[in-house]
Amino acid sequence: MKKTLLILLALLMLMNVFGCASREAEPAAEPTPTQAPAVEATAEPAPAEATEPEDALNIAILLEQDDAMINNYSLLAVNEAAPFVDADGNAVSDVAINTVGAKALVDWMLGDEAANLIANFGVEAYGENLFYLREDRPVSSAEIPQATGETGTIRLSTTTSVNDSGLLGSLLPVFEQEYGYTVEVASAGTGKAIAAAKMGNADLILVHSKTQEEDFVAGGFAKVLEGYDAERLTFMYNYFVLVGPKDDPAGCAGAGSVKDAFRLIADGKYRFISRGDLSGTHTKEVSLWPAGLGITTEADSVKNYTDWYTYSNAGMGVCLTMANEMNAYILSDKATFLTFRANGGAIW
Repeated sequence: MKKTLLILLALLMLMNVFGCASREAEPAAEPTPTQAPAVEATAEPAPAEATEPEDALNIAILLEQDDAMINNYSLLAVNEAAPFVDADGNAVSDVAINTVGAKALVDWMLGDEAANLIANFGVEAYGENLFYLREDRPVSSAEIPQATGETGTIRLSTTTSVNDSGLLGSLLPVFEQEYGYTVEVASAGTGKAIAAAKMGNADLILVHSKTQEEDFVAGGFAKVLEGYDAERLTFMYNYFVLVGPKDDPAGCAGAGSVKDAFRLIADGKYRFISRGDLSGTHTKEVSLWPAGLGITTEADSVKNYTDWYTYSNAGMGVCLTMANEMNAYILSDKATFLTFRANGGAIW
């Protein structure tokens, strides 16, 4: 009996060995992929069409690319020997101007690296340029010095358009990282930006109002930097645009020119929001009204038009918000409006 059991046990062991060998010799089966539940082609809703950012607003660009709407920007270094004054017009002494830092930033802004950044700014986000380089711009290939303890802080007084559009936020970090400077930006309308420089509160200005820039130069507040031929270094431009209600009650979109459009607004007394802050945009705006209205940058010049003309004394972002809320017309630089539209009616 025991002998029989031993024989059976041996046979079972041999069968197990041969069985394992057979299984190892067979190729492993491919894992069965996990099947997702069947979905009919119509089960997934079709993607909604992309909504244009401007659909979130009550206002849109109605008129642009008019020759009268070109918007030039200039850099001017502050003269350390300028006749600085305080807010009351009293002479101010002991003003320290960082001429070395100002020249470093001017040289960089007029060099190849900044030119490339400016030329491409906004193209990916908006599908078009927000700023353009002038063909006759001054160009610099000067070697830019690294910042030192005395030259490391540069005070830039500038207009809201280059700030609110995000241009400076794109440019300045590159300059600061490469050369070790810190650029302190004060942003206001051109008139206020220039006024700050006249008080000695800036090392250079970046503005866009030719007449005010020329007055700044004539007053002795700007200087010709080494390597340049003039105080005013006009290097880029964009366009002003006439923005207004989408239903355009004045019919501005069909006007032959921007001046014709402004006449239509005035004739119909349609609501218009003015910067009213002596900015470059404000200066351009008043030049577009029919001469017979007598509108200037002075608040008193529009006292008879308050039923339709709002003299805001505010920045571009605030004014665009007002225009959007009041279904009003407004003159804006295109870069700031596109940023405002892309942000759903906000300026950061």
